[in-house]
Amino acid sequence: MSALLELDTATFANELAAHGGRASIRWDFDAQRLVASQPWLDELATFVGADTRDFHRHEGLYFGVGPQTGALFGAFVHATVRGQAAGGLRHWPYLSVESFVRDGLRLSLGMSRKNALAGLWWGGGKGIIARQAGGHFRDEDYRRAVYREYGAFTSSLRGVYVTAEDVGTTPPDIASVFETTRFTTCVPAAVGGSGNPSPATALGVVCAMEGAIDHAKPGDTLAGKTVAMQGAGNVATYMMEALLERGVARIIATEIDGQRCAELRGRFAGRPVDIREVAIDDLAIFGEPCDVFAPNALGGVLGPETIAMIQAPIVCGAANNQLLDDRRDDAALAARGILYVPDFVANRMGIVNCANEQYGNLPDDPAIARHLSRDWDNAVFVVTKRILERAASERITSSSAANLLADEACQQPHPIWGHRGRAIAEALAREGWGQ
Repeated sequence: MSALLELDTATFANELAAHGGRASIRWDFDAQRLVASQPWLDELATFVGADTRDFHRHEGLYFGVGPQTGALFGAFVHATVRGQAAGGLRHWPYLSVESFVRDGLRLSLGMSRKNALAGLWWGGGKGIIARQAGGHFRDEDYRRAVYREYGAFTSSLRGVYVTAEDVGTTPPDIASVFETTRFTTCVPAAVGGSGNPSPATALGVVCAMEGAIDHAKPGDTLAGKTVAMQGAGNVATYMMEALLERGVARIIATEIDGQRCAELRGRFAGRPVDIREVAIDDLAIFGEPCDVFAPNALGGVLGPETIAMIQAPIVCGAANNQLLDDRRDDAALAARGILYVPDFVANRMGIVNCANEQYGNLPDDPAIARHLSRDWDNAVFVVTKRILERAASERITSSSAANLLADEACQQPHPIWGHRGRAIAEALAREGWGQ
């Protein structure tokens, strides 16, 4: 293993700052291998290029350090054949450089597949700010500074990556990003953007649940069902509202933030919602008997230990990259007879809501509403059923069926710009970005 991967993110940020504050590892299409912009990153490039789990010939990994805050930044670009690499900006603590890099690789691949299956002319990317130690990440002045820095970092990439809102990033944070780059979506509605994507994301996940239930038993609905959730953040809260509107009998949700639990208990008082505060390593919710289990927190939660605990016939949630190993753990779910809706099938609506905001918006925008319908061929409900039916007929896992459809779509060049992202990345390299 590369020694760099074992470093904590603060130490890596200091090392990066000592080497100019920017560096990259990019795919050289001519040499057919990863190339580091600086020699000290060669061992990291070698490790990533040899990885067979999370590396899927990603086009680029870009690293930066905030000049004022010293925070570590990443922009991970999986593919730009369909268009610019688009994906949200995650602000989260990481114990090591390896966890930081692996999360970026997995999340950016997921965005390629999500955007392709949604029919969007975007590639796949992901931004990450490694949350620094201490509580100052809650300070408004610090947040404005670090997000302005990330916006400038994004601008330096000249559009190969387009950022957006994600875990740990709020609408006001995106407003700060927008101050220093045009390459962002989820821009506040006050300046003409689409605003908070959480309500749309939640509706998409609920539509996917309905598709899975209808596949399992044609004509069945969410009415009378019990739904268990790991994580009760913004998206999960909107999911609860939508599920209650559809007549679910009970919702059980775990959350590690005590203040959040108190807020939700007040919001859903007198309704069949059970909010449970738990420790960060508490896995009891996986063993909760229910009709649908929804992983709504972070990725990599479905592995050998947790899959063995699940007491639900359907798994469908809002979290990204739920499978710890997508070639092993989807098979484990299938072996237990559990219908698994791949996350990038279920949670597309966040990116759908903001992806084309530059073209203006309409009340009850039909370009967005059709994704939540039952009669459009590419709606969430319809695609969910199509994937589950293909998996059943071909005797493959639902994850494999979804990956096949998505990876085919990922190779369709943008109808106007073609593979422009590659040209931008190569121009950045020629001009010495990160050297």
